[in-house]
Amino acid sequence: LTAASGIDAVTHALEAYASMLATDYTDSLALRSLKMVFEYLPQAYDNGPHNPVAREKMANAATMAGMAFANAFLGICHSMAHKLGAFHHLPHGVANAIILPVVMEYNAEATGDKYKYIAEAMGVDTTGMDQAAYRKAAVDAVRQLSIDVGIPTKLEAMKEEDLQFLAESAYADACAPGNPRPASLEEFREMFKKLM
Repeated sequence: LTAASGIDAVTHALEAYASMLATDYTDSLALRSLKMVFEYLPQAYDNGPHNPVAREKMANAATMAGMAFANAFLGICHSMAHKLGAFHHLPHGVANAIILPVVMEYNAEATGDKYKYIAEAMGVDTTGMDQAAYRKAAVDAVRQLSIDVGIPTKLEAMKEEDLQFLAESAYADACAPGNPRPASLEEFREMFKKLM
């Protein structure tokens, strides 16, 4: 529960920050939330009952990410997670965590220099990195956080015959329009396929 809700907060912050509706206000909440999650989620996961400070910081970070996405909206990670979670009976945060790196890679070309600030909020030293390097570093940091808190990076239950239904369902989801890069039905299908 700690891991799933923590990565859900990461997804809220990242999608709000990348959103077409992002503002200076939502950006500041999203980046601060990311910084706090990357600092305190591993602590809350490892020894949460004995670390009330880490739990309080995670509650604050999740609330700040919620304030960001409530005003900037979400994107296709949530479009996909809504459907994947229902179809495969996954906790929402786990569905987001599995999908998030794939969506970040897909969105990267439409985010300008935002991944630089995302990577830095996650504790990555971007000194000397070009755009490709800091974009990869941001995605890698998200993948590693999921691994650190015990969330799988692939979905073994996914089958080829699931892909079309999931793609069609995600394509129609209400969160899709906020995404910085539009996704076609075939692109949704290809992203789902990468989870296999």
